[in-house]
Amino acid sequence: MTYRKRVFIIAALLLYVVMNITVYAFAFKDIKVSAAEETVTSASAEGTEEKSESFAEKVAGKLSGLPDELVCFVISMVPIIELRGGLIVAAIKDIPLFKAVAICITGNLVPIPFILLLITPIFNWLKTTKLFKPLVEKLEKKSLGKSEKIKKYEFLGLVLFVGIPLPGTGAWTGSLIASLLNIKIKKAFPAICLGLLLATVIMCIITYAIPWLITNVF
Repeated sequence: MTYRKRVFIIAALLLYVVMNITVYAFAFKDIKVSAAEETVTSASAEGTEEKSESFAEKVAGKLSGLPDELVCFVISMVPIIELRGGLIVAAIKDIPLFKAVAICITGNLVPIPFILLLITPIFNWLKTTKLFKPLVEKLEKKSLGKSEKIKKYEFLGLVLFVGIPLPGTGAWTGSLIASLLNIKIKKAFPAICLGLLLATVIMCIITYAIPWLITNVF
């Protein structure tokens, strides 16, 4: 690989990380995770779906004109909405279930290794700049504020954090917290993958199974 290609790849990666940090920090800055995080109820699932749908539809609107599958893939890569938003948009666009699941899981997994391996040194570098230091410190504080259960249970805590679709949770946030807590990647990555599978099951029930039952049974 030539020097120019290496520089281009590093620059593209930094741009991607900075864009996602900005989206993550400001997209839902007013969301407060309430005591509802302690239990999974149908009401919290419906509330999460509504919030994710609103943001996901805005992102989907910006990507209009692209193939539906690519839109779902890109949405699943974006922090906050992630796989849950991708599946909502997939259901709206009538993408078949198994195809939607494959697209959204793949899209959500794409940034995870980069976050686990590179986010800490990138954060340390960004904190040396006046422009990004306040943003990064705010993001670290916000993420670590949700890390109590992950600190206590580690693997299981990370699985549940990623898997239960509540506001402020997900693979992106879970990976960031795991990195900030120095959880080894060999423990963090399998936990995040299991959490994604759990989130997929829950969101498929909400976005595909329930609408099908309402249409065909009731």
